Amino acid sequence: MTTHTVDTTQELAAFLRARRDRLNPSDLGLPSRRQARRTPGLRREEVAELAGVSVDYIVRLEQGRGLRPSADVVEALARALRLAPVERTYLYDLAQQRPRNTDRPATTAAPPLVRLVTDLSPLPAMLLNHRYDILAWNREMSGLLLDFDTLPVPQRNAVWLCLMHPEIRDFYLDRERVVREGVAHLRAAWAAHPEDQALSDLISEFATGDEEFARLWAEQDIKVNGRGHKVMRHPVAGVISVDVEVLVPLQDPDQRLMIFRAADDRSRSALERLSAQ
Repeated sequence: MTTHTVDTTQELAAFLRARRDRLNPSDLGLPSRRQARRTPGLRREEVAELAGVSVDYIVRLEQGRGLRPSADVVEALARALRLAPVERTYLYDLAQQRPRNTDRPATTAAPPLVRLVTDLSPLPAMLLNHRYDILAWNREMSGLLLDFDTLPVPQRNAVWLCLMHPEIRDFYLDRERVVREGVAHLRAAWAAHPEDQALSDLISEFATGDEEFARLWAEQDIKVNGRGHKVMRHPVAGVISVDVEVLVPLQDPDQRLMIFRAADDRSRSALERLSAQ
């Protein structure tokens, strides 16, 4: 099985190359050159100029030659490459310039959070850790998705369910977006938790067992959603649209409280019928 333990040097190199290739020089106000560009995106010389570092330094970074850029250089590269906030955080993680949380990742939910998930009824709610392991859920979430108590613990993972579970694979109408966002979240978590072997093993399982995941993982998208929208095809209640809010407990920053709210009257009625069962 291919391992996905984080090699920060090689991942940093690949990430810088990928982000450089995605930039359009004209959007950055760079002067046009007479010589035609053989590859898309910025040249290394242009990134070096924008970041205020030498071209040789960029070359060595992109070749994965063991450099560890300082926080100032990381910030300069983030500005030069026009990184989104979550991508900037990812770059800091790869450069090991962000303080690490040395606590072991949670595999069970703290009792106060379990009670909170229950108290959020009738809104469907569940608690996940950074791996997307489902740690706690209320009755409404089970009614909407599936009975998590019937699943082995290793399968209580939101990404695993979307990729592997026969009932959930076709549950989301916009499946491509849902999977893409899940993969982008796992990539950010992977850089932030390089010591988490369980997460690395999970990614290896997905990458070797699911072509869709492997394709999306190779695109190196980074995203951490705080809110969103999902449209689901429930086998009993029909099409349900929900707005999703994701909250992070201050004392447990690697966990996510995910709350679903009906996005329209029809969906509200459908959720009420499910809750009454």
